[in-house]
Amino acid sequence: MMTLKQAAEERHMVRKYTPQPLGDDVVSALGARVAELNARHGLDVRLVTGEDTAIWGVMKLVAKNVRNYFVLAGDAAADLALRVGYASADLMLFAQTLGLNTWWVGGTFNRSVGHHVPGKKVVGIVAVGYGAVQGEPHKSKLPDAVSSYRGVAPQWFAEGVRLALLAPTALNRQAFRLEGKDGKVKLVYGNGPFDAVDAGIVKYHFELGAGRSSFEWA
Repeated sequence: MMTLKQAAEERHMVRKYTPQPLGDDVVSALGARVAELNARHGLDVRLVTGEDTAIWGVMKLVAKNVRNYFVLAGDAAADLALRVGYASADLMLFAQTLGLNTWWVGGTFNRSVGHHVPGKKVVGIVAVGYGAVQGEPHKSKLPDAVSSYRGVAPQWFAEGVRLALLAPTALNRQAFRLEGKDGKVKLVYGNGPFDAVDAGIVKYHFELGAGRSSFEWA
């Protein structure tokens, strides 16, 4: 099985899936991962399988066979989007290690999916399944455009930035900045509708590349 770091290299957005259902072993593995992340991050993520109502409207023209998805939800809180972003990054890469593909959907999903998590705030969904295609690498900014390190940047910082640039962000804006100094890193992001979600996803990828024991978050 591939590692999460290898999965970060291979993961691309996929909107079209085959009709192949998820096997019981895959559902079990995904469910266990969801339970672990919910407990660790105080979330109420749910895996829904065999249901094709999450995508509707014009998105039906570009998305095919979206029949499995994670509902990304939790109690309303100032840091909910950041925690959802972080946990969803793990889910996407874990799914990739199982031979699956994913698509993070923010503003264009059917809000009726909220019935799976009554009383919780739904931030978005992640479609998951066997891709009809494997997707294409997204256009990316150069490392210097999103990062800086005071002094000589260590290798762990460069590797963290490299993986952060592989992370999916809303409209592929990559609207974040990683600033390092004396073994500490600060993640700077805006206050747009999905900036906090993006920050959580980027934070996860940076940790994966840099190694969590290599630095401290400022």
